[in-house]
Amino acid sequence: MKEKLRYVWGILFILLINLLVIAIVNNWSDQAVQTLSKIGSSGNEVTQIQTKLKEQGLYTGKIDGVFGTATKASLIKFQQKKGLTADGIAGTKTLVSLGVTSSSGSGQGQYSSSDVDLLARVISAESRGEPYIGQVAVGAVILNRIAHPSFPNTLAGVIYQPGAFSCLTDGGINAAVSDSAYRAARDAINGMDPCSGAIYYYNPAKATNKWILSRPVITIIGDHRFCS
Repeated sequence: MKEKLRYVWGILFILLINLLVIAIVNNWSDQAVQTLSKIGSSGNEVTQIQTKLKEQGLYTGKIDGVFGTATKASLIKFQQKKGLTADGIAGTKTLVSLGVTSSSGSGQGQYSSSDVDLLARVISAESRGEPYIGQVAVGAVILNRIAHPSFPNTLAGVIYQPGAFSCLTDGGINAAVSDSAYRAARDAINGMDPCSGAIYYYNPAKATNKWILSRPVITIIGDHRFCS
């Protein structure tokens, strides 16, 4: 009889543990969904979104940190402009494209130390001799591509896309990395975008490709022209 009771209690204990795990997972999932800024959201991330949208002339309402219908409509316009899914929800790609550092995972927290190192290596190789702001801009181009539908949606995918960066073929990526490149990588990851959303750049003194030379120039920093 005692053995049967132990068996029953053992089964009940296992069931209780499973129910507890399911409850924790469901609660975590609900919280994960809630971290996306959308209608009804409020807080610092929404304030950043409204500020960025206002800077681009897409939002004319009050910057109050409350995600209402006006904020949603403005965000949809931004998403349409950038070729993103126009759902009015500030997901990871939208936040990156806006240059917003999300408390729910955007910014450096979503990248590993190896990602930062890889980005710094490309920045160092591609912008050696450029002013610091130009180094950040090169990093921003890479991150802007992650948010753009025409490119892979991961850092490694963008960097290792065939023909994307000459430093991968000429060995420049293996050269010593400057300290400034690491700082530039972190600044770019944290939302600094001196190139204003550019997804390409080139040095007119070295570029020979007619297609890249025909791209609309957004800004010029150092020897690089940044374009859309």
